[in-house]
Parts: sequence; structure tokens; C-alpha cells
Amino acid sequence: MSAQQGEAIIYKGHPSWRSMLDFHLAGLVLAALGGVIAKLVSSWGIAAAVFAAILLLSVAAGAVRRSAIQYTITDRRLYIRRGILSRREQHTTIDRIQNVEVHQSLLERLLRIGTIDFDTAATDDSAFAFSGIAKPRRVAAAVNQAEDLPPDTGEAAAQAD
Repeated sequence: MSAQQGEAIIYKGHPSWRSMLDFHLAGLVLAALGGVIAKLVSSWGIAAAVFAAILLLSVAAGAVRRSAIQYTITDRRLYIRRGILSRREQHTTIDRIQNVEVHQSLLERLLRIGTIDFDTAATDDSAFAFSGIAKPRRVAAAVNQAEDLPPDTGEAAAQAD
């Protein structure tokens, strides 16, 4: 997802790996369980190989899941893109944002991640949120910065090129 002509990218990122900590811990437990089962029926070498293979698959699956979601803030729009093979894109203009809320549970505060929920001038069923973001207050500040920019800033930048 690239900015349209004249748009300046303020923030571009993915959910933090820390937001998928439960997925990674489940992969570690599954790898340990696979290693134990392999040791019961075979040698330590096979058990170590099974453990390593399952752990590697878990880490790779986590990386793919994380990279499948991309968040972008420009001086005019917010974008959410999900998917690798099939895609779902959501976007809204900065001027439609009515409220920006940062949600963090105690665990999320410890992990320095959170969810930024954007209330837009749309129907209630259109959820627009950046989930699992590292340093969510900084990202919310970037949205506020984009809201404070004059409306013609992007057009002036495009004409300067």
C-alpha cells in the first residue's frame, strides 16, 4: 500500500511481535511436546530435530501472520491492509476521525503494546483500529499531528516535486 500522489507517510508499521506472545508461547509448548513424544519413540537427536523443526515453523508462521497486517498513516488518510494471498483493505480520511482512543491492559502496558481505536464519521459497524501496536501513544500522536496539518500541505508537497 503506497500513499497516493501528494500524500506524505507519517507512520508505517505492523503489529509488534510482542502482541503475538501467546502464539509464540503456544509454539514453544507444542515444540517441547513434540520433542518429548519424539524422545519416547526415538533418540535424543531425533527429539532435538523435531523440537527445532516445530519451533522454526512456529516462528515462521508468527512472522507471516505479523507481516500480513500493515498500518499506514499519511497526512490525509489512515490505511489498514490485511492478508497475503487474499487482501482486505480499509481506509478513511483524517478529517473523518472524530476520536482516537488508546487501550492497554496491564499486560499490554508491561509489553509496551496497545490498540488504537479510531471513531470515524461512519456507521457503528465499521471498526477501525490498529491492534498490537508498539508504543501506541506515539502512533496516536502521529494521527493528531496529521489532523493538525493544513489541508493543502500534501498538494503543496506534490507541486514541489
